[in-house]
Amino acid sequence: MERLDGAGFRLLPAFQIPTHYLLERDGFVALVERLPDGSFGAAGAPGLLVEGAMAMLVWKQAGPRWVAKSIDLPASGEQVESLRRFDGDLRAALGGR
Repeated sequence: MERLDGAGFRLLPAFQIPTHYLLERDGFVALVERLPDGSFGAAGAPGLLVEGAMAMLVWKQAGPRWVAKSIDLPASGEQVESLRRFDGDLRAALGGR
């Protein structure tokens, strides 16, 4: 947790998901596997926290979009780069997972 905290990640409450942690930084989120001993496992694909939902980055003909159940918003180039940094920093803080 120290490496995650040092990289600016914070743990969000996700009581409805007992098998994973929800980590956030700068509006981006990712689910991270909760191992039986309570430690952190592998990270899933990151997304953007929008209106309480996790919107995933999807590439359509019109370009990159944030998509969730009732959300479909354009993604800027800056957001795409920030998401890539988020993902790389998260995996590094998890020890490459």
